[in-house]
Amino acid sequence: MLVPMELARIIISEVNDQQVIYLREVDGERMFPILIGLFEATSIDRRIKKEYPQRPLTHDLLKATIEALGGEAQCVVISDLREHTYFAKIRVQYAGDEVEIDSRPSDAIALAVHYDPHLPIYVDSEVLEQVL
Repeated sequence: MLVPMELARIIISEVNDQQVIYLREVDGERMFPILIGLFEATSIDRRIKKEYPQRPLTHDLLKATIEALGGEAQCVVISDLREHTYFAKIRVQYAGDEVEIDSRPSDAIALAVHYDPHLPIYVDSEVLEQVL
């Protein structure tokens, strides 16, 4: 079962290599952190603050590519947790089919916040059981 989540918090540290985002259950109280890289954290943070770069960055490129090829991004899903590593999928509607694109959660969430409104974020309930 997929649980709707939202981006609750971003922590960017200038002294650590790992940054942290927190996902919170939309209609509940469960919340958990995911460690991500500085580039992805900065990309997410800029979009949340509505700061737009002069030239497209990686997540802008991914969004534009999906759209230029006739796809429509539907949502992102944190689908698995193995050996302390999260796995995600970007679900795209293309030619009447739903296509799942393998992704790091940080990139999937960064892509999600590049849409207005943001793409829905889901976490598999088994992943939530593992982290909580």
